[in-house]
Amino acid sequence: MIQVRLSAVRVDLQSSTPVLLLTETDGLGRTLPIFVGPPEATSIAIAAQGIEPPRPLTHDLMRDILVALGARLDRVVVTELSASTYFAELHLKYGKESQVISSRPSDAVAIALRMESPIFVSDELMDSEGIMIALELEDGEGDSPENAEELVGQFREFLEHIRPEDFGTS
Repeated sequence: MIQVRLSAVRVDLQSSTPVLLLTETDGLGRTLPIFVGPPEATSIAIAAQGIEPPRPLTHDLMRDILVALGARLDRVVVTELSASTYFAELHLKYGKESQVISSRPSDAVAIALRMESPIFVSDELMDSEGIMIALELEDGEGDSPENAEELVGQFREFLEHIRPEDFGTS
């Protein structure tokens, strides 16, 4: 397994879709890009910036439930890519028990950030999907609170223009 850090939450200009950039903490500096939904990207950006919402978001609630039950999130592992879908696992510990729970990577990262748990990517996945990129930072600081606010603003704009038929099955 390769330990990674959330290096950025960005919006892909071609698809207007948020993307998480998980970058190796050691080694070659490869980055695994994972496209996520706007609500998950907003939740991740809020946690990455340490912003405390006035009411708990879903991922805050999940953290609070785990803590109340005495569970610890030992680590998150992004395990595989199958049919254009990434898969992840939450590795929980409570007492002497361990449990692995399947998760979407976006949810796993959002919870890991809130619980200050390490994030890993499987060796095979990083070897096959990891890329070398140079993040262009406008202000030289990476994800600032201003960038998080911009992402929240983009999400609000997305919500204003969404229609029920956008969620139709095909």
